[in-house]
Amino acid sequence: MDAAIEYRKFPSPCVLAVLAAMLCASAGGAASNLADPAHADAADAAKARLAAVRARIAELTDRIGAELKLRDALSARVREAELVIAAKRQRVDELHAAGLAAERRRAGLRAEQTRNQIKLQEERASLAAQLREAYMIGRQDEIKLLLNQSDPAGLGRTLTYHGYFAQQRGEKIEAIKNDEIRLRQLVEEIEQQTERLQQLEADASREIAGLQRARAERSEALAALTRKLASGTQQLERLQREEQAVESLVAELARVMEDFPVDAAQSFVSMRGRLPWPVQGRVSARYNAARDDSAAGVRWNGVMIDAARGARVRAAYFGRVVYADWLQGLGLLMIIGHSGGYLTLYGHAEVLYKSVGDWVAPGDVIAALNDSAGAEPQLYFEIREGRKTVDPKVWLKTAPR
Repeated sequence: MDAAIEYRKFPSPCVLAVLAAMLCASAGGAASNLADPAHADAADAAKARLAAVRARIAELTDRIGAELKLRDALSARVREAELVIAAKRQRVDELHAAGLAAERRRAGLRAEQTRNQIKLQEERASLAAQLREAYMIGRQDEIKLLLNQSDPAGLGRTLTYHGYFAQQRGEKIEAIKNDEIRLRQLVEEIEQQTERLQQLEADASREIAGLQRARAERSEALAALTRKLASGTQQLERLQREEQAVESLVAELARVMEDFPVDAAQSFVSMRGRLPWPVQGRVSARYNAARDDSAAGVRWNGVMIDAARGARVRAAYFGRVVYADWLQGLGLLMIIGHSGGYLTLYGHAEVLYKSVGDWVAPGDVIAALNDSAGAEPQLYFEIREGRKTVDPKVWLKTAPR
């Protein structure tokens, strides 16, 4: 559980570096002008605002989790299981990527080894040819030639030839030695990459086993929650609590976003009717439709999209991540702030690939859905103009592809 919390709250140094660079650009101008004290002060102020916003959102997230534990132990159990799943799924993805990189490196080393072996064979063959040529020049060593005074001019030429051949032989011998050393290094590197790949595969196997256990825990918790909500009254109360949780979060984020600038140059309102769908699939629940037959008055504020297992979720438009955590009723949820006060919400993810403060562009992969057997993966997608919900159908292209 601690690993999951650490993963969701603290982005990587690379992410922080990118955010710092972007904030510097938005706060004071080009990076080349940061030597100006005014620009430096603006950059420091932007970094301080980012840190303050991160802290406020982290505090908000902790409070939501604490309140959930006090109010609903089963939902808290689901939350913990899903956060563990997210952390382990992220780790599995990282290990698979590292394994592919190690395999590519090993393949490159083997290709280099083959090239060097061919080169070494060519060097040896060339050296053997030179030795044969030296033998055929006169079948006499240099001492005998020095003692032969019958042709001084021929002697000088012959000694010069011997010098050339000796130099070339020395160079070839040195090249062969270097090639043999490099071949031994390549063999060692290949063995190291093989060991690294085996270790990565073992780590991935352990993480996958942990992921499966976490998924089993989530299934048990969900089953227990379903049994608890057997009556229609309880179901209605739960849906109302979930709706209120979203409304409260959006209200809190509206206050936080006052200190969290979003690029107004990328006009969200201009994309009305032209936004791409965040995931391919079939719409199974439409905007403003009843959530449940027994839950009169509780309606969908967005759309539910049935998608393929492991489907990647993509950002609909330019914006900035303002929330990336678990929320009751929507599971792992990402909220992106856009220009004009618009928000897009992406719920029921299994893993989130962006952190609070990250900038995103249309088509960027921001999350992934469940890739395991069991219930069909679904993405909940919602658009808000400030705190008011709007029909995604009006904003999205005609149909998901």
